[in-house]
Amino acid sequence: MKAALLQLNVSDDPMANLPRTVQMVQQAAQMGAEFVLTPEVTNCVSTNRRHQRSVLHAEDDDPTLHALRTAAAECGIYILIGSLALKTDDADGRFANRSFLICPRGDIIARYDKIHMFDVAIDASETFNESSGYRPGHRAVVAQTAFGSVGMAVCYDMRFPRLADALVSAGAHILTYPSAFSPVSGAAHWHSLLRARAIEGGVWVIAPAQTGTHSSARHKTRDTYGHSLVVDPWGEVILDAGTAPGIYVFDMDLEKVAEARRRIPSRDNARPFEGP
Repeated sequence: MKAALLQLNVSDDPMANLPRTVQMVQQAAQMGAEFVLTPEVTNCVSTNRRHQRSVLHAEDDDPTLHALRTAAAECGIYILIGSLALKTDDADGRFANRSFLICPRGDIIARYDKIHMFDVAIDASETFNESSGYRPGHRAVVAQTAFGSVGMAVCYDMRFPRLADALVSAGAHILTYPSAFSPVSGAAHWHSLLRARAIEGGVWVIAPAQTGTHSSARHKTRDTYGHSLVVDPWGEVILDAGTAPGIYVFDMDLEKVAEARRRIPSRDNARPFEGP
């Protein structure tokens, strides 16, 4: 099948970002894509929690979710919304970082809240405390589609092989890692981690990403790594989008999953052990 990922450079204004995102989805469908994937925080990249509270919505009235559901139905395609930053009713006011899988009818067939929060201090210029603004999810999700089973994850989740293993054990043929990745850790680890997840599971790995410097009228800007990646079940990089925003179309053969697992049946060879 033909699929497409969108590499985006969104600002901290969801309503300004939305028309371009919808246009790109429509263009991807016109290019033959049956499955279109967007990055993490498709609606808004912001480092300012007060600003987020003023521009974000709850799921039920989020305009980006509504527009992309409409686009999926009009184009007759599956859309993975990598994630949306959404308001919740949590007492502490934290947001959800939530991924959605939309079917060709425009229905939401799966939701996944990012489990692992990016609380790190890479260096003096790269410090993040995601859990201060976002509440972590607690449930792993595998969604069934007409073309295969999709294990849903988001960005920092890629560093946790136990999650990937659980998704593959539950039947996933594809793992998705929509991201807004740090440039410093991206240069060091992005390709290695995504290739490892593909090889370990014998699965397709698709990672649409944010890229570049994300504009803000009044607040601190943020940079992301780009390099949206598609890796096949043998660990071969099929697509590396570099750093330019755009639509990147690729072919995905699900038969390669069975082929890779037949050639090296590591999951069948796994054994229980004691210790250490």
